[in-house]
Amino acid sequence: MRSAGVSETTEAEPAIAEVEAIGFRRLTYADLPAVLSIERRSFPAPWSLAMFVLEVSKPSGVCLAAVAGDEIVGYLVCSRYADVYHLMNVAVDPDLRRRGVAARMIERMLDEGGRDERYTLEVRVSNHPAIAMYERLGFRRAGRRRRYYGDNGEDAMIMWLGDPGP
Repeated sequence: MRSAGVSETTEAEPAIAEVEAIGFRRLTYADLPAVLSIERRSFPAPWSLAMFVLEVSKPSGVCLAAVAGDEIVGYLVCSRYADVYHLMNVAVDPDLRRRGVAARMIERMLDEGGRDERYTLEVRVSNHPAIAMYERLGFRRAGRRRRYYGDNGEDAMIMWLGDPGP
């Protein structure tokens, strides 16, 4: 799972009121240039435009934009596979990180997908702030995927919300 939305930042931070004014809506194809800009500033191995187009085109998933005014400041991509939602990518503009935007997007995802559903994700084992946020939201550690991340071979922590099943 991509969890840049909870990493540290040393850049100037906006007023809290600006963060509180952020709204959420479905991600659209027109949002993808702004999404790619955030993606490229957030990850060492960013997703391609084609990957985002594929996910946004799936009617069963939940793809959200965090919006401040007319500006995309974050996004979330969650796909549905059979009876499980897979939270695949979350990122927030570097200037707005660690303000609760990612957590609010995940809460919105749970509202749209259904709170009684099962959700899974992968997160870098070194991303302690993201793991702590997911645990606050009810996700539980369920194992590791060895050498999951291709850019550096880092392991992924597998997390679940709801019964992981067999």
